[in-house]
Amino acid sequence: MKQDIHPDYHPTVFIDVSTGKKFLTRSTIKTGQTETIDGVEHVKVIRDVTMDSHPVYTGEKRFVDTAGRVEKFQNKFRRRRA
Repeated sequence: MKQDIHPDYHPTVFIDVSTGKKFLTRSTIKTGQTETIDGVEHVKVIRDVTMDSHPVYTGEKRFVDTAGRVEKFQNKFRRRRA
């Protein structure tokens, strides 16, 4: 392999904002934040959604309230009768 062409591969921690769970791994991602875990300095990456909090993985059902949207659309764009 060629020397000095590969990105730096370092310990990384991904933190889920909604659950607070931390995922320790290694990555080439760079951020300005670090966190020391068990004496090892990890690059810290904050995530809004991970598999720990995503509805597809948790089985949580989220319904969007669509009642009245069709009627509102029809009323807005209905031709006015004289």
